[in-house]
Amino acid sequence: MTNKFKIINDPVHGFIKIPHEILFDVIEHPYFQRLRRISQTGLLNLIFPGATHTRFHHALGAMHLMFTALETLKLKEVKISKEEEKSAMLAILLHDIGHGPFSHALENMLMDDWHHEKLSLLLMNKMNEEFGGELTMAMEMFQGKYHRKFFNQLISSQLDVDRLDYLKRDSFYTGVSEGNVNTQRIISMMNVCHDELVIDAKGIYSIENFLTARMFMYWQVYYHKTSALAEHLLVKILARAKTLVSEGKDLPASENLKYFLSKNEFESPTSEDIQRFTELDDTDVIQAMKSWTRNEDFILSYLCKCVIERNFLKTKISSKPFDPEFIKEKIEKTNAVFNIEFGAELVDEISRSLLPYNMEKQPIYLLLKNGNTITLENSENQILSSYINQLNTKYILSFPREI
Repeated sequence: MTNKFKIINDPVHGFIKIPHEILFDVIEHPYFQRLRRISQTGLLNLIFPGATHTRFHHALGAMHLMFTALETLKLKEVKISKEEEKSAMLAILLHDIGHGPFSHALENMLMDDWHHEKLSLLLMNKMNEEFGGELTMAMEMFQGKYHRKFFNQLISSQLDVDRLDYLKRDSFYTGVSEGNVNTQRIISMMNVCHDELVIDAKGIYSIENFLTARMFMYWQVYYHKTSALAEHLLVKILARAKTLVSEGKDLPASENLKYFLSKNEFESPTSEDIQRFTELDDTDVIQAMKSWTRNEDFILSYLCKCVIERNFLKTKISSKPFDPEFIKEKIEKTNAVFNIEFGAELVDEISRSLLPYNMEKQPIYLLLKNGNTITLENSENQILSSYINQLNTKYILSFPREI
């Protein structure tokens, strides 16, 4: 009989307990173990060398924060059964199970808009069959179908344990201290009112700090101009590879990656699609890019070299779209320097938008002493919330260094 009540040492949260046997069994499952080979932040380690952590790390951290949040709520006399606790922890543990390699860059590319949440549900369904229905309530919570809404809000809302973990973790591994949120303080302020997740009003500044930390992390880390470029290059590389394969070119790649490069019909996923997807990870993509640096196709080899040798295109950043004439000039220069006619393939305008706090979609509610609730931006104590509900967009132009 194995002891399943393990303790895991995590650099961000310290010791993480596994309080239910089923959690251990799910962590041991091959679908979950695959997350060890999937980076949490894609190619971000090319910009922040420390960012080599994986989705496996993040899922365990989010599970730990879920456990802490439920313990806090119980102390505030919110009734939570053993079954609900176990299911909420399972739901957050599995929330990213459908992520593919370099997921945000690839999910539209490989499988026609199969969003990772759709894939997560598909994989949860399969695991639920294997575990004899033990994940049923967890799946209801994940989908927002469970009758007590706050469980879904802890998994997915503007203030959920998923965000709390990835902000703290990504800030730790990138070394960008602006993202370091006080998760313990925020969790200690959580409460439930009419089955909705609320925050005790005195926690308002911790919440504002969380929202601004998230905004800084987006502009400084996730939407950093070189991060945006690296992700964009990945999409272009796979799109190019897919085009070449459809023209009958033979590209060296692992069997599973080849399968997705040559397949174009993904109306409803077959069991083979799913099987192969769960065998795909970052190494397949990196291995392919390494071998494609020597490909005879100029665009493919040029873009792969950019990533593998970390010799990125040049980037300019602006708060408004670039002048079409300026872009045209860059394309013409590219054609001249490389003596090609498809320079437009190597010049791109990328944009990134962020709405730090969305007042319409699942606003954050504060619980006042008299038992009433108000939304964050309507609190007279708020300092920033009324300013961070504006959508902000930045434009990045990338073009070859050689020009």
